[in-house]
Amino acid sequence: MGEENKVKETVEAVTGLVQAIPIYQDLAQPAVKQVGKALETVGKAINVALAPVGALVWGYEKCQDFISTKVADRLKDIPPEDIITPKPNVAGPAIEALRYTGHEEVLSDLYANLLASSMDRKTASGAHPAFVEIIKQLTPDEAKLVKLFTADRAYALLSLRSSYRVEDEIHRGGNEVLVNFSLLGVEAGVEFPHLTPAYLDNLCRLGLAEIPGMGYEYTAKGVYEPLENHPDVLFTKQQIELDPARVCEMMRGGLRVTTLGKQFAQVCVLRAP
Repeated sequence: MGEENKVKETVEAVTGLVQAIPIYQDLAQPAVKQVGKALETVGKAINVALAPVGALVWGYEKCQDFISTKVADRLKDIPPEDIITPKPNVAGPAIEALRYTGHEEVLSDLYANLLASSMDRKTASGAHPAFVEIIKQLTPDEAKLVKLFTADRAYALLSLRSSYRVEDEIHRGGNEVLVNFSLLGVEAGVEFPHLTPAYLDNLCRLGLAEIPGMGYEYTAKGVYEPLENHPDVLFTKQQIELDPARVCEMMRGGLRVTTLGKQFAQVCVLRAP
């Protein structure tokens, strides 16, 4: 009973932050004053287009329900003495961000884990305020990719380069046709696998991962076979070699999770109910 009260008190303290965050209504109001019939028509069209967005924005009640259920569920096994009030620079921005991304379950899970970690004495130090901004800049697909960062494993990448052939030797002055191809998106179950290279670029931009230059290659046997034998790779290779003046180079590489990326995964991904 004491444990339940401790969780309840701490959750209530966090929900109090929700009340301190202004909830803006009328998001579907016109951005400019309607002048004339033409502008009035455009204004109505804008209102119709924005109406569904307004419906997705969470208000106080939804944020409160999220904290009292999803976050509390992640704290149910924590001893009462280890449950603490979270730092406002983590909990406040996280709750504010929830208003706009709470409807995306894969992102709201990250926020729930971050809030729960910030309320656990043993993990609070790892709940970095920057993690809120990182989650805000992730798509649901990228959040799925981040879940792969919790394992100690290889993240194989393959690039194909179309190079000029000069006297039966490869001339390095070509161009990359396929860049950082991988099966990571398929493995993570993303909605748009063909955008995986762009997703990886963004994860690198956010400091969660990096793609080292030439020379970074996995030596374990068979790591690159699924990539090198993939239909998309074989087709691209065939298209390059249709030109007798060109040769296809397969350049092996890999993604490396940074220290920040490992900490982010530990705090925002692993902490699941």
